[in-house]
Amino acid sequence: MSNRSAHYPEHPQHHHAHDHARAPQRRPAHGHHRPDRNGYTIVHHGKAVRFGPVVFWIVAGSIVIMGAWSAATATYFAFRDDVLTRLIARQAEMQYAYEDRIAELRARVDRTTSRQLLDQEQYDQKLNQIMRRQALLESRAAALNAIPDTAPTGSIKPTARGPQSTDAGAATGVPKPSPINDTVIFVTPPDREARLESRTSPAARPRTEFAKASGVDSVLTNLQSALDKVEGRQTAALNSVEESYESRMRRMRSVITDLGLDMAQLEAATPKGGVGGPFIPVTRPSSDASTFDRQLYRINLSRAQVDKLTRTLSLVPYRKPVIGNVEFSSGFGVRSDPFLGRPAMHSGLDFRASTGDPVRATAHGKIINAGWSGGYGRMVEIDHGNGLSTRYGHLSAINVKVGQQVTIGQVIGEVGSTGRSTGPHLHYETRIDGDAVDPQKFLRAGVRLSQG
Repeated sequence: MSNRSAHYPEHPQHHHAHDHARAPQRRPAHGHHRPDRNGYTIVHHGKAVRFGPVVFWIVAGSIVIMGAWSAATATYFAFRDDVLTRLIARQAEMQYAYEDRIAELRARVDRTTSRQLLDQEQYDQKLNQIMRRQALLESRAAALNAIPDTAPTGSIKPTARGPQSTDAGAATGVPKPSPINDTVIFVTPPDREARLESRTSPAARPRTEFAKASGVDSVLTNLQSALDKVEGRQTAALNSVEESYESRMRRMRSVITDLGLDMAQLEAATPKGGVGGPFIPVTRPSSDASTFDRQLYRINLSRAQVDKLTRTLSLVPYRKPVIGNVEFSSGFGVRSDPFLGRPAMHSGLDFRASTGDPVRATAHGKIINAGWSGGYGRMVEIDHGNGLSTRYGHLSAINVKVGQQVTIGQVIGEVGSTGRSTGPHLHYETRIDGDAVDPQKFLRAGVRLSQG
């Protein structure tokens, strides 16, 4: 049976004999197929199955693909162990590499952390040292500020002046003269009050931000430099104060010696006033004390001595009895008498002044004479103790009474021309144990003291 077996001729009776005369046709073998112009036919046991070209090639392709897949699968299973071994080895190698890298990074992190901890510890130590040093310098600044300003011995506060003079003095910054001796009041050196400049403590800021902002090393160096400058200013201020006290103490003692006065008698005659309190001995610095503490101890001793000498010298009349740039109209010693024209002893100094100008006490004391006294006219005499006394003659007015205590700079009268006088002036005398001495000797001592 073939693909043309279904076609029969329209007149089979005409060919019947002819067909039998032909040789019998060969049938296709079992399971074979043969192509046709329109497809393929598979014959099996006399049955034929016809396929189109598309279906045929699909089936054929599927068979080829399945065969290839089967071959690949067989190959895979055949070499599976080797592939798995290589994959496992590769994964293990990668894992070991990652672990080594992680270990290396951890070691690096540990080293960095250790270095940071070490840097942090060193930074904290340096910072603590700086903070302790800053606290020490602040305490030293407080100790320096506690030292009182040194002023001329026996100087008094200026009297009230008009606003113009006050403003002018403040604007120019020039020290005002003492109302008694017209000398410049001692001014403490500019570095006297050495203080730490206010700054934000580095400990108050996080270390990371602090380090990022300016660098730890540079900041610590800047802090050390700043503290060195402050300590240098404090040392200079301390040296200046010590030198000032020592110099002033030497001048005071030399003045007392040059005037021929007895220090012990002056100290005994010095009024004590209302003082007292429990005795608390001064503790000397230990052997391991700092140079600053030992120097501060010496300064305190010198200051105590200066204060004692200041109280002692308050009884010494070394100031001028009138204010201003006054002139001497007549000096101490032998002169021609203004009325008789003959040589005569002048026992004091004549200060040229105008009638009504104030006359001031040149030292602490007690009024022992206040009234008319012969050629002195109206005269005031003050006993300063220890044999020292002063006289103020030719006054136009007297403002004190006998027995009254007066202080330095207190107005005791007014300039005039009473008594044996040719015109307005002040006759001023200085006496030791009743004997007149040259007042300029005391005034020169006052100038020496005022230079400190």
